[in-house]
Amino acid sequence: MLKKRIIVCLDVKDGRTTKGVKFQNNIDIGDPVEMAKTYYEQGVDELVFYDIMASARGRGPILDLISRVASQVFIPFCVGGGIGTIEDIRSTILAGAEKISLNSQAVKNPGLITEGARVFGNQCIVLGMDAKKDETCPSGYRVYINGGRVATELDALDWAKKAVSLGAGEIVLNSIDADGTKQGYELTLTKMIADNVPVPVIASGGGGTVEHMADVLTKASADAALIATMVHSGAYTVGGIKKDLNKMGVPVRM
Repeated sequence: MLKKRIIVCLDVKDGRTTKGVKFQNNIDIGDPVEMAKTYYEQGVDELVFYDIMASARGRGPILDLISRVASQVFIPFCVGGGIGTIEDIRSTILAGAEKISLNSQAVKNPGLITEGARVFGNQCIVLGMDAKKDETCPSGYRVYINGGRVATELDALDWAKKAVSLGAGEIVLNSIDADGTKQGYELTLTKMIADNVPVPVIASGGGGTVEHMADVLTKASADAALIATMVHSGAYTVGGIKKDLNKMGVPVRM
């Protein structure tokens, strides 16, 4: 059986790790370079770094910070935020990222997914998708961009399928409704996307307990669970989470 992955997310604003609730009221919680090193030592499977202000401010990735984080971790490292051209993708990979997450820029220029996959391979191109409940959409969920601030005309399920057809090799699916609430992942949304695309789906937003993680990894067909608040708060360690999941029968890399 394929092992489920545990991924820690560092949301970065002005060079510091930050955390908010439902994409609002972000507070500074530390240095991303030191935090990356800590989580790597704790045994995290992958690390995701999002520059949450890059797209909104219309600038590219902060390459020196990405490079410093990459120097501390020897696991797959995914970077998102402000990556809008093939040159941005290339420079971010050269700075040490294995994967690139395209979110707002993919919506604005879907051809970037195709071109990125052609040049660097599908495994390098991750679709980052921020979705929120909306009964007026066919799937019941609408896609948002610019850090969850701007609604699009895209239906979440339609966009997920289209992005995969364009070349995305993985989807990080973030529920805006659940983000930072620690009340559990959005199981309905996650299962709907995971059951309808042929690529791995990473569940993001809402993880507060190991039980929440077990639920999304087993009941909602997620390939990986992304966490932030759980470990940033010091309530859990990656190693402790893996031990607990293992006891629950969830296959993880120990």
